[in-house]
Parts: sequence; structure tokens; C-alpha cells
Amino acid sequence: MIINNTVFKILFFIFCIAFSRCDSNSRKRPLAKKVSLKPTMTLKNTNEKKKLSEYSFFKGKISDLVPNKNVFPYELNTPLFSNYAFKKRFIYLPDRTQIEYLKDEVFSFSNGSILIKNFFYPTDFRKEKGDKKIIETRLLIKENNNWKALNYIWDENQNDAHLNYIGKQTKVSWTDINGKNKSIIYNIPNNNQCKNCHLNGKMVTPIGITAFQLNKKYSSVAFKINQLKYFEEKNILVGLPDFDEIPKFPIWNQKNSASIEKRAKAYLDINCAHCHNPKGSAKNSGLDLSFNQRDLRKQGIFKPPVAAGKGSGNLKYSIVPGHPEESILIFRMKSQAPGVMMPEIGRSVVHKEGVSLISEYIENLKESSF
Repeated sequence: MIINNTVFKILFFIFCIAFSRCDSNSRKRPLAKKVSLKPTMTLKNTNEKKKLSEYSFFKGKISDLVPNKNVFPYELNTPLFSNYAFKKRFIYLPDRTQIEYLKDEVFSFSNGSILIKNFFYPTDFRKEKGDKKIIETRLLIKENNNWKALNYIWDENQNDAHLNYIGKQTKVSWTDINGKNKSIIYNIPNNNQCKNCHLNGKMVTPIGITAFQLNKKYSSVAFKINQLKYFEEKNILVGLPDFDEIPKFPIWNQKNSASIEKRAKAYLDINCAHCHNPKGSAKNSGLDLSFNQRDLRKQGIFKPPVAAGKGSGNLKYSIVPGHPEESILIFRMKSQAPGVMMPEIGRSVVHKEGVSLISEYIENLKESSF
């Protein structure tokens, strides 16, 4: 009995030591960090209006697009093609703010600045000042040193435009310059598509607000003055150099404005280079269609496609000098097929005049020169 008690005590002692060590080891093992499952709250920005009229950009009847105080019109030398839509562009600047001139980059804006672009179709293209139908108004709003894209779709009565994130398809009809009736399905982009075109690295940025594009006279009768000079006189643009130092894009469809090469490059810059540049969403293609790009391969000349798939049309190079029919660039500009056509966003019809311009440019390139 004494032996049994002794054995029992020994066993009990060993058990306690073992348990103590086990407990000690368990305390040394790090515990898993508790993860909070509380959803992230998205704060709605107070500058995001439900209706376009709430911004007070325009005075009087809103569809007349007459700019209010602090709203300034602007035009581009060579604009983006958007299914033959007409556009009226404006800049809103908060009180006591200015635009900073930059030679080779998008101009610098203060927080609170808003770029306004209205897309519309005259009922009859032969009467531009006649009746019109506004389809959408796109805004780029600068806040917290970042640009945000918003889109507003106009109602049928043209009384106002309403905030829309998801995009829409709508039928548009008009009479063209030759008196022919035209009709298309117009694709209004969603927010992600707007951001995709305006992406520069990881930041959304404007596209056309550059010295190249803005160095021109207003086409309006009321403003027969260079718009950069007008901005300077209104004290809303600073840093403007002498005019002979300001670069200028040619007008793509005016033969007397520049050579076919320069007009073609201006067209490709505004229609393609916002994606096809080293920081754009199509940077992986290796194609850079910026106006000032000098590397022939990056321009597309004898450049093979990179993962283009059916977009290559079984053709070998983006541009084959002297042979537009063998050039992927022309093949994609002529296409209306999703996944093939370029640009892939912003058009649903072929820009025949644009295709003609780029085809002539490629025809004039001599293969022996490369």
C-alpha cells in the first residue's frame, strides 16, 4: 500500500510537470490575429450632384448651354471622334483660382476645377445652329488632388441631365451634311470605361487640355481671339510664354494646316494615344501613338502585334509602309466588332474620314525608307 501511494505520488508529480510544460508551450505560440469583418464605409462626396442643373454651370434654359460665371468655353484643334457627335466644352474654375500653363503636359488645375463636355447632335448637320439633341454631359472633377469622372444623361425633354454610373444605349437620328438620313445606336459609357480612357499610370487625368490642342482661335463669332490669350486676359491662365514658343497641333481635316504626316499623328494622338502610351491602359501593347514619339517601331512601323488575338486580322504589322490594306491599324479602325475595333470605347460606327486620312498617311510612307 505504501509502495502504491509512493508510485501514485511520483506519477502525479510527473503529470503535473508535463502539464505545466505543455501549458507553458501553448502560451508561447502566437495567437491568430482577429480580423474585423466590419464592412468598409464609402463616404459619398458632397460635390456629386444628382442633376446637372445643380452645379449651375449654365444660365437661362440649361439646354442652350450658355455659360454662367466662372465657366469658360474651350475648343480643340483636333478632337476625339465620337460617332460624329458635336461637342461643347467648358472649364469651371472656383473663385480666385487659375490654370497653370505647362508646355508638354496637361495643364495644372486647382482642386474644385471641373471640365465639362457636352455631346449633342444637330437635327440637321447643314444647320448647326438649328435644333439639337444633347445626349450626355461628362464631367472631370478635381478634388483632393485627383480627378474623378462623372456622367450625366439628358432626359428626352432636354430639361436636365441625370447622374448615371452604368452607361446606356440610345438611338440617335439626324440628317447629314449631304441631306441623307442617318441613325445609330449611341453607347453612353459607364464610369469604369470613362476612367479607362483617362488613366495615366494609376491616376485619372484630362486628355485634351494641353498647349498643343488649345493653341487656336475660337471658331465662335463672339470670340475671334486665340483662346489661350483670352484665358490670360481673363486672368485665369498663368505662365503663358511668347506665342512663338507655344506648340500647336494641326487640324486633322484641313490640308493647309500641316503635312499629311503631322495631321495623321495629331489624329492618332487624340484618338489612340490616351491608351497607347507608356502610362496608358494599353501600355503592354508596346505601341505609343503620341504625337512626339520618334521611335519608328513604337509608332507601329513594322511592329508585330503583342497578344492581339483576332484583333490582328492575321496581319503581321501595325503599319506596313505603302500598304494600308496590310496594316493592323487600318484593319482595326475599319472594324465594328467588339474586341477588334479601335478605339474600343466611344464609337460604334467607322470614322470613314479618319480611315481615309490614316490610309493616305500610310500610303505615303516609303517602305525603302525603313
